[in-house]
Amino acid sequence: MKRLNSQLQDDGAPMELILLLRTLLAGCKEISFRVSQGALAGVLGSTLSENIQGETQKKLDVISNQILKDILSESGYVKAISSEEEDDVVGCNPNGNYLVSFDPLDGSSNTDINSLIGTIFSITHAPQWMEADDPSAFLQPASQIVAAGYVLYGPSTMLALTTGKGTHLYTLDKTHGGFLLTTANVKIPVQTSEYAINGSNQRHWETSTQQYIGDLLLGTNGPRERDFNMRWVAAMVGDIHRILCRGGVFLYPYDKRDPTKAGKLRLLYEANPMAFLIEQAGGLADTGTGRIMEVMPTEIHQRVAVVLGSKQEVEACLSYR
Repeated sequence: MKRLNSQLQDDGAPMELILLLRTLLAGCKEISFRVSQGALAGVLGSTLSENIQGETQKKLDVISNQILKDILSESGYVKAISSEEEDDVVGCNPNGNYLVSFDPLDGSSNTDINSLIGTIFSITHAPQWMEADDPSAFLQPASQIVAAGYVLYGPSTMLALTTGKGTHLYTLDKTHGGFLLTTANVKIPVQTSEYAINGSNQRHWETSTQQYIGDLLLGTNGPRERDFNMRWVAAMVGDIHRILCRGGVFLYPYDKRDPTKAGKLRLLYEANPMAFLIEQAGGLADTGTGRIMEVMPTEIHQRVAVVLGSKQEVEACLSYR
């Protein structure tokens, strides 16, 4: 099987980017080990603090964030990082050529039940005329991302990665510690009969989302004239991984609880990297009002509504608006 380095070279990634990805993934391998130890290492449960999002931090949130912050800061390749768990950007090397944004542990509420969790990341070029701790450097649309991916900590540790030359899946071979290519150039089926949405928020959805999901629930008796299955992992990495493997559509739509927030998911740390992966695999990624890849960020913790996955089903969802 082809090693990660070989595939990145075949895709034309510059050496410095390859070295940065290797550094980032070294941190993810350390997180994978900590996750696998679970209760044996005393890393489960919550802390007494909240992150900038107002969410109670899990112990593994804090540990994972620190691992990635330390390894990226020391690499020399990174000018600054932006994390879902940090209030502000963290300056690293003033001469670094890259910016890294990440959600250190997506789905961390699943840690205590030994379910799917993962790390999501994206990399962009660092504007050299800005200071390392200037948050406006990160206000770039996803179309400027040079590499994006996630590491899924499940029965096996898997990496989904794109540098703009297709989306590839790798599996961590724990016998030698490297990621090996297991699926090249993933192609998401254009049609699907699976959808993922947090149905407990139904009463807060806009009318268009209510009507769309209502028609899916009617199955063969409704206008869609076929049955749909709902799948919900409660970790975006798990739901997106399923879509990359066999198709589907994932929604975290705008709801009316807080009009000041466009959605629940963070643009820089979740929506942008996932949109890049999905589009590189032939799917679509939208906010409900426009392509995610074209959204111009206004601040580093900005939230957006999300609908992404199999092309025809995303289009069907958008047609209800």
